[in-house]
Amino acid sequence: MQEKLFFNELTNKDLPTDAILNISNGGKILIISDLHMGTGSNDDLAYNGEMLTCILEEYYFKNGWYLVLNGDIEELQKFSLDDIRKKWAGLYRVFSLFAAENKLYKIYGNHDDKLLLKQDAAQTKFTYPYSIHAFIKIETGIINAYVYHGHQLSDIYSRFNNFFGIMIRYILKPIGIKNLSDSRSPNKRFKIEKKAYAFSLKNHCLSIIGHTHRPLFESLGRFDYIKFEIEKLCREYPASLGEDRIRIENEVIALRKELSKLKRKERRDVLRQSLYGDELPVPCLFNSGCALGKKGLNAIEITNEDISLIYWFTDEKSKKFITRGGYDIEKLDGRPYNKAVLNQNRLDYIFARIKLLGNGCV
Repeated sequence: MQEKLFFNELTNKDLPTDAILNISNGGKILIISDLHMGTGSNDDLAYNGEMLTCILEEYYFKNGWYLVLNGDIEELQKFSLDDIRKKWAGLYRVFSLFAAENKLYKIYGNHDDKLLLKQDAAQTKFTYPYSIHAFIKIETGIINAYVYHGHQLSDIYSRFNNFFGIMIRYILKPIGIKNLSDSRSPNKRFKIEKKAYAFSLKNHCLSIIGHTHRPLFESLGRFDYIKFEIEKLCREYPASLGEDRIRIENEVIALRKELSKLKRKERRDVLRQSLYGDELPVPCLFNSGCALGKKGLNAIEITNEDISLIYWFTDEKSKKFITRGGYDIEKLDGRPYNKAVLNQNRLDYIFARIKLLGNGCV
């Protein structure tokens, strides 16, 4: 199958590329995935569509960013492309602004791989206006990053994705059952992440995926990161005084509440598993999350100097762990939208850790 062949090619020593985006001399890239654009009330992007359209145009396009759409942008297993484009005409208009300046890169996922098929003009009013890629190679000048959706790592999606599409559109959707998705299974998410981690470790590069809807930064999920963050705050607490001590107390309380919520979402046997076995974690795997959260959306930002996991939210829907957690928050002028930097690190530091902790030298 095409996805199986793609990943087999990707793991070859020469690492062939479908498209190259070189930012070694400067440039800023936003990577988002899993918008699942639909139509009407049964639309996964309904919560964040207005905010996404606004921030893409007023924050990222106006400030010269590249935009990488990393798969499952359209929900073509439920809806037709014609209907989706009518519903989200404003968002496509913004996509076209990036495309007009050669700053749009579209990668396909398992829910929008029908875009690879040639559109029959007799069957649709629209043809797809953007180039479609299997994956993108980002050259930063420090370390290379490969952006791909991630469903290629799932044997079942490589073999039976068309069958799943029929099931979802004609059987599950009419009776109100949600998508069949790896994002709903902790074990399936873990298996996909483990394969992507092994690929990056072997090839001394970064993998930036989507598909599982689970944000990852430096190979750590939110659950692991919060545990490390709580430990760091506890170490700082004895030497803190006054308002600083109160701040740490509030941050720990907020993070513990968030940790409890995550525990309830994940099965305990999966939480005990590790992507890295008994070795130190190598910071080579990242996941941009998704745009489907009821309180905001996640994405990855990367430059030739650093990489960040960010979270956009509206004023009235902010999470307590964001507002109390000491994160850098930037407000979009004149809009009720805010960007929080959840994690950020320099690429040279990440490169050093991969070189020292990975298998062999780069």
